[in-house]
Amino acid sequence: MKIKTAEFVISNTDVAKCPPGDKPEYAFIGRSNVGKSSLINMLTGRKGLAKTSATPGKTLLINHFIVNDEWYIVDLPGYGYASRGKETREQLANMIRSYIMQREQMVNLFVLVDSRHKPQKIDLEFITWLGECGVPFSIVFTKLDKLGSVAGMRNIEGYKQVLSEQWEELPPVFVTSSVDGRGRDELLDYIEQINKSL
Repeated sequence: MKIKTAEFVISNTDVAKCPPGDKPEYAFIGRSNVGKSSLINMLTGRKGLAKTSATPGKTLLINHFIVNDEWYIVDLPGYGYASRGKETREQLANMIRSYIMQREQMVNLFVLVDSRHKPQKIDLEFITWLGECGVPFSIVFTKLDKLGSVAGMRNIEGYKQVLSEQWEELPPVFVTSSVDGRGRDELLDYIEQINKSL
């Protein structure tokens, strides 16, 4: 898939204010600082489209970007950022939950996982919740450039092993680096496949 255009549309805190219409939406979510904005910029080929930050937990809104005037990328707030107050964390959790459960236009949720770390309880719990709710999702391992290929793939295989203790069939898995562009074609092809099947 060629990305011809990618533009910011709207930010909001309320799923009811998301853009109307029936264009498919691909939402991206993960723990704070997992490299979500960088991945979105890499996918679209637009360096400053999603705002990246050295401070974790910067995305506090539901951000819509229209791609090729045909489908949306949705940048969701990161979860599990401990230094936010309890009230803010609960607000963010409710915002994320209501988008995932109520937004019929969302056809796939990409759950981003930092390939450098062992499986984290918060990610595993979130993935389990998605499975229990029947939400269509894929797992995207990020920051593979930060590890040697062998160490990175070993971590990913270990992660899949942990998941397969709970899952009979694993969701689609993608391996990416926003630095060297790894995984870009695979992700865009996957989105294109889903778009064609709708």
